Amino acid sequence: MSKPTNKPIASLSLDLDNKWSYMKTHGDSGWESFPSYLDIVVPRVLRFLKERDLSITFFIVGQDAALEKNHEVLSQIPKAGHEVGNHSFNHEPWLHLYSRDELDEEFIRSEAAIAEATGEMPKGFRGPGFSLSPTVLEVLTERGYDYDCSTFPTFIAPLARAYYFFNAVEMSEKEKEKRKLLFGKFSDGFAPLKPYRLIVNQRSIIEIPVTTLPIAKTPIHLSYIIYLSTFSKSVALAYWKTAIRLCKAKGIQPSILLHPLDFMTADDAPELSFFPGMRLSIENKIELVSETIGALSRHFDIVSMADFVGTLEQQTLPVRENVSGNELFASTAQG
Repeated sequence: MSKPTNKPIASLSLDLDNKWSYMKTHGDSGWESFPSYLDIVVPRVLRFLKERDLSITFFIVGQDAALEKNHEVLSQIPKAGHEVGNHSFNHEPWLHLYSRDELDEEFIRSEAAIAEATGEMPKGFRGPGFSLSPTVLEVLTERGYDYDCSTFPTFIAPLARAYYFFNAVEMSEKEKEKRKLLFGKFSDGFAPLKPYRLIVNQRSIIEIPVTTLPIAKTPIHLSYIIYLSTFSKSVALAYWKTAIRLCKAKGIQPSILLHPLDFMTADDAPELSFFPGMRLSIENKIELVSETIGALSRHFDIVSMADFVGTLEQQTLPVRENVSGNELFASTAQG
């Protein structure tokens, strides 16, 4: 962690979804050959972070780590001082449909691959597409994870899913059924925004929600800010600064999410040009990301998820015991 100041803390992480994983979730053909842009985006992001003296968390997909061609670029992440987290092995946003045996295999394979590629064993997890279930939490606690950050407290998940399906013209009904909870449910908007401790089968894990706009619960991750900027950059930045002020007023230490496409354009990945903001120039996109991170750093000390968890361990967090079924998302406390 960087030298502490009197500012509150914000955590920053990046879900290192690769080209093939976006294509797979979108139902596109050709993903089985695992096309990659990691050699483009990882050095770009690492350079961006180094210029701003930031250490964050990269959630890595196990399938990418299992491929020898990606080892060199993935190994640069911990060498640059960043934390490595687990983003599943197969990057399927329907982990809630997995059996216990399938989940055990998913974590065994992802942990082994990530450790092989990076030299680091992950202690934090984020489910692809914010996919989570009580069984996933059981596996996480049994395997000794310190934290999970797969909850996304927003009411607009069904709208995001509808937009996704609208663009997935080649997807079968069977594949759509797997993705029927992609990005979550409307009721997830009632979930807490502040971290809390979960007790699962007498084991403990800290849950860190991805922060959304306090009260309204609309997204504030960088991909959403970029999307808003395609209509008006000034409106997007005003919305972002309002979110920062509301977080401070509500005593919320924001956990902000990045994605590779925040640092890429359609020139880098033509197959993904349907994503919002991919038509922006790389100069304009990097400038916008820089402005948003700069505004955040003026009000918060930005740290990795692991460093944030280290500060939470010294606090008395709300505790939720014997979590099962929909109880995980039922509470409206702390929001």
